[in-house]
Amino acid sequence: MKNFFYILITLAILSSCSEYQKALKSEDIAGKFKLGDSLYSQGKFSKANRLFAQIVPNYRGKPQAEKLMYLYSMSYYEMKDYYISAYQFERFAASYPKSEKLEEASFLSAKSYYMLSPVYTKDQKETKEALEKIQNFIDVFPDSKYIAEANELVKELDFKLEKKAFEIAKQYNRISDYPASVKSFDNFIFEFPGSTLKEEALFYRLDSAYKLAMNSLEAKRTLTGIVQLKKERLEQAKEFYIVFKKSFVNSKYIPEVDNMAIAIEEELKKYTAQQVK
Repeated sequence: MKNFFYILITLAILSSCSEYQKALKSEDIAGKFKLGDSLYSQGKFSKANRLFAQIVPNYRGKPQAEKLMYLYSMSYYEMKDYYISAYQFERFAASYPKSEKLEEASFLSAKSYYMLSPVYTKDQKETKEALEKIQNFIDVFPDSKYIAEANELVKELDFKLEKKAFEIAKQYNRISDYPASVKSFDNFIFEFPGSTLKEEALFYRLDSAYKLAMNSLEAKRTLTGIVQLKKERLEQAKEFYIVFKKSFVNSKYIPEVDNMAIAIEEELKKYTAQQVK
């Protein structure tokens, strides 16, 4: 009995495969559509996609074209071919602006771009493009049922850009390029004022400014005269310390930044003593 069921299953699979292969070679457009629709419903997206691809040109301008183009776009999305699904959903939205599937297609097009966003350590061109597409969806469909998800996607993408900028600035600190680190953290704090990484950003900006000041030459000659380089940098580090203390009074970095502040004040006293003399 067990073998009998195995035989039936095998025959069913062979029959299904045979039907699919015949459909691929057939010129029966309606038959391809019907089988493709059935295969899509069964979750066989790759097979459905192959059939749809063969008949898309034949259905242009016909009543069934809207459904076909929707399923064709969805099949790419389900296959995780997000480059093409993004493009196909955009085509669908442009071709059928009155479709009941317009909102869904527009969202899935934007989400396809989101799916293409790489990890933060890589170039973030796709992330920026995804943010633009999702924001455009939010602007066009402010009351959409997808708004909550769209907002979450925006948060994730924003954080990637924050993390990328933060790690670049921190890397400058690691390799002791303190001027670049200070500048990068300044830019980060300006661009992402509400970032969850702000505490660390303010700390490493201070750390970089402190190390830069403590290792600076006393002065340097410029076109306009001699600049008291070390004193200026110590004063900047002191300003960064004050900003940090006001922003994060209970920070885990407080003992460390307080030690920096003591060292900065000791150095600045030397300049006060020089002025007294």
